[in-house]
Amino acid sequence: MKKVLLSLAVVLFCSFTVMPLQLTKYDENKAQLINRLKDSKNDLLKAVAGLTDAQLEFRPAADRWSIIDCVEHLTAIEKAMIDAEKKLVAEAPDPEKKKALKYTDEQLIAMVEDRSKKQTSPPFGLPKHNYAAPADAINAFVAQRDQLIDYVSNTKDMLRAHITNDPNLGMVDAYQLLLFNAAHTMRHIKQIDEVKADPGFPK
Repeated sequence: MKKVLLSLAVVLFCSFTVMPLQLTKYDENKAQLINRLKDSKNDLLKAVAGLTDAQLEFRPAADRWSIIDCVEHLTAIEKAMIDAEKKLVAEAPDPEKKKALKYTDEQLIAMVEDRSKKQTSPPFGLPKHNYAAPADAINAFVAQRDQLIDYVSNTKDMLRAHITNDPNLGMVDAYQLLLFNAAHTMRHIKQIDEVKADPGFPK
C-alpha cells in the first residue's frame, strides 16, 4: 500500500510541476508580444505628439509619404493582418509545420524594421486619405492597436500551433503574424523621423 501511495504522489507531483511550466512559457510569450505591441504604439504616439496638421501632412517629395500617410498605412496593414490571423486560428492547428518556419522571432523583427531594404506596399495598404483630419487617422490606429492587444490578452488560441505560408513573409506562425505589427510600426517610426529631418519640414 505504501508503494502505491508513493507512486500516486509522484504522479500528482509531476502533474503539478510540468504543466505550470508549459503554461508559464506560453504566457511569457504572450506577455512579450503584448509589451511589444504596447511599446510600439506608445512610440508612434510620441513620434506624432504635438505636430501640426501641416507637419503631419508634409511630404518631402511627391513620391514620398507624409507622416499621416504612414499612420494610415499601419492601420490598413494591421487590419489585414488581424483578418488573416482570425482565418488562420479558425483552421485546425498543424504544429508539424513548425520545422518549415522561415524566421526566428528575432530575425523577423530585424528584417521588418530594417529600413535599408525598401518595400512596396500592397494596394490595400496604400493611404486613401479617407479621414476628415489627421487626428482621426491617429485615433483609428490607436483603436485598431487596442483591439489587437485585447485579442492577444484574452485569446485561448495556441498561436504557435497555427502556421501559414504568408505571401510576403513566407512560413510564419500566428504569433509571428501579430509580432509583425509591432516591428512594422517601428519601421515606419524610422520613416517618420526621416520626414521630420527633411530640410523642408514645416517649423
